[in-house]
Amino acid sequence: MKQGKIGPVETMAAGPVERHASGRLTIATAGPGFTDFTAAVVAFVRGSGVRDGLVTVFCRHTSASLTIQENADPDVQTDLMAALDGFAPRHAGYVHGAEGPDDMPAHIRTLITDSALTVPLIDGRLALGTWQGIYLIEHRDRPHRREIVLSVIGA
Repeated sequence: MKQGKIGPVETMAAGPVERHASGRLTIATAGPGFTDFTAAVVAFVRGSGVRDGLVTVFCRHTSASLTIQENADPDVQTDLMAALDGFAPRHAGYVHGAEGPDDMPAHIRTLITDSALTVPLIDGRLALGTWQGIYLIEHRDRPHRREIVLSVIGA
């Protein structure tokens, strides 16, 4: 198997950690689907004054999750939801069902996605790729209020 060439690591920033901030964000979902909240994270980082460092985004729920995904074509989100539906279908005979047929599939979907994301900050900007956005994925069938905790550290 042929491997690609790996270049050297380019230092983009170095120095002591001088600032940190934390915050809380509530997202009201309309039911299953993706909610892009990149702009809220950008605003939080801007207000923190941190120019170089890391921002962590954490979802305080086990039936909703986070992802960094393409933000240009909504068909990507449609296909991803279909894939999650196929991976963890409702009414599949799960033992846990006290909260309804959408609850256990929601937990499985959260297991294979993320409850926390970390994004580097370079010169005050999220180091996301051109077509990347930060999303909350609601896995339950009805609307919910989801709490997101943000933490930024750097200089």
